[in-house]
Amino acid sequence: MKLSYYPGCSLTGSAREYDQSIRELAALLDIELVELADWNCCGASSAHMTDHKLATELSVRNLELAQDEGRDLLVPCAACFHSLRAASLSLQTAKTYTPKFEILHLTTLLSRPEWLQKISARVLRPLSGLRLACYYGCLSLRPPAVTAAADYENPRGLDLLVESLGAAALPWSHKTECCSGSLTMARPDIAISLVGDIVQAARRAGAQALVTDCPMCQANVESRQPAGAEKEPALPVFFATELLCLALGDQKKKKSFREHLIDPTKVMAALDSENAGSH
Repeated sequence: MKLSYYPGCSLTGSAREYDQSIRELAALLDIELVELADWNCCGASSAHMTDHKLATELSVRNLELAQDEGRDLLVPCAACFHSLRAASLSLQTAKTYTPKFEILHLTTLLSRPEWLQKISARVLRPLSGLRLACYYGCLSLRPPAVTAAADYENPRGLDLLVESLGAAALPWSHKTECCSGSLTMARPDIAISLVGDIVQAARRAGAQALVTDCPMCQANVESRQPAGAEKEPALPVFFATELLCLALGDQKKKKSFREHLIDPTKVMAALDSENAGSH
């Protein structure tokens, strides 16, 4: 499979480990990614709050580049995916544009039955014993008129991926609750409150960590967990692709965990102990 690839701004900055794990996973799964040449910011982080026309035009330029390439476009960032989908639908509504490609969200692609089967068959290091709360956030799912998500109230894509690796995807209450990512700088008090609710819900479910596919959610939930408010240790937040790489045999992946704001060393040590005891 050969896909055009739009990393977006976060994956070239604060979420570099996400981009790296996606490229490594693509190689493991025989997916060729061709980064969209001369791509620009989609405007999701700030332009849409100040100038709707500018935000749309920023995304439209990326769509034009993808149209010229003629390949389906893989978009890992939830905010970028939402912006590009919204711009594409706006153009189609105006009848000025007929796309020759599909805008693909990473989790939606990998959770298709054929890809789940391929992933399961290639697992070299099962993540047995790892209890995870799959956290989807908002933008890759809602509103469904933009995202085309059929399961936006109770999504299962990340859960299916986690389960294909041998880990437990726990049922829990806050998998699609907003983490207040867009307010994390302007109103940190709101962000801390919402993130605290999410983390407490994951703890109640028995999770050792959270797993997400959104760079904004990952950064916000790791950075805004209430300091000293709980006796329990902070919960790390993995990108799903990091765990996929680890399970498919990339033992170097553990080194990238040191880039996380919350050290997942203890979680990984517990996983190693669990696997050692099962052999």
